[in-house]
Amino acid sequence: MEKPKALATRMLFDEARAILDRHLDVEYSNGPERITRQELLHRVAHKAALICLPTEKVDDELLAAAPKLLIAATVSVGYDNIDLPACSRHRVVATNTPGVLDETTADFAWTLMMAVSRRLIEGENWVRSGTWPGMDIAQLLGTDVYGKTLGIIGFGRIGRCVARRALGFQMRVLYHNRNRVAPELEKEARAEFVDLDTLLRESDFISLHVPLGPETRHLMGADNLAKMKRTAFLVNTARGPVVDEAALVAALEQKKLAGAGLDVYEREPIVHPGLLGRKDVVLAPHLGSATLETRTKMAVVAAKNVAAVFEGRRPPNPLNADALGL
Repeated sequence: MEKPKALATRMLFDEARAILDRHLDVEYSNGPERITRQELLHRVAHKAALICLPTEKVDDELLAAAPKLLIAATVSVGYDNIDLPACSRHRVVATNTPGVLDETTADFAWTLMMAVSRRLIEGENWVRSGTWPGMDIAQLLGTDVYGKTLGIIGFGRIGRCVARRALGFQMRVLYHNRNRVAPELEKEARAEFVDLDTLLRESDFISLHVPLGPETRHLMGADNLAKMKRTAFLVNTARGPVVDEAALVAALEQKKLAGAGLDVYEREPIVHPGLLGRKDVVLAPHLGSATLETRTKMAVVAAKNVAAVFEGRRPPNPLNADALGL
């Protein structure tokens, strides 16, 4: 019996391929080049499953081009690339990969926090240039993290992982969330629920962990950036458009905040040119979940979501389970 056909828009690790290949005839994109939109629309045309990254939009246009499609599985926890109402209209179930990247992304938020506050990239570039004259008492003075106030906007799984790491730095932890979390979760992280203005006003470091939606797009725009301490740092490992990059550049130029650590960008992979030359900004290429262990787990979760559909089961992580009546 001929297997249903699938398209994976990126290379997948062997563990994930083994799961998919049992059920599907998968066309893998293994080259270094990102698949173009037109190529994606052409190659998905006769596929029953799509395994993609959040850089690929799953919308009415794609769904109309793929009438046989049953599932769109994004290898990410965020799914702003997927039009869920459109998927439901086309009877396509969409899935994501939550839970397996929380600790790794929290690690990287701290990596950015430490790197920007201690001017690590400036120092590393200086040493590599061969012009560093040796240590001096007033050289590349940074900012302490220990004992400061950490503000976390978005207190879901990743935000809480970030908060737990702050315990070792004896930090005061403030958080703002759409809804206050259970008291036991606050106690575990020693975190205090506050309104957004209080968090912006009192935090020395602000780490963003909100999903992208109409209410969070440009959440950190000119008004909210102006409420931050001039000595504070902003870290974003969530979604790029949560930060208005033009407003961030203006705030940095006017010294309304001390610096920023960014892993995601408003028009990714394009970065606002005003950020590129700044020494008070650390720019990372979307590395939040980029460890071999975690990216493998993410691919495996996506593969299991796909396999479940072709085994007649409810996928583990449906975003619109009603689409197939599962």
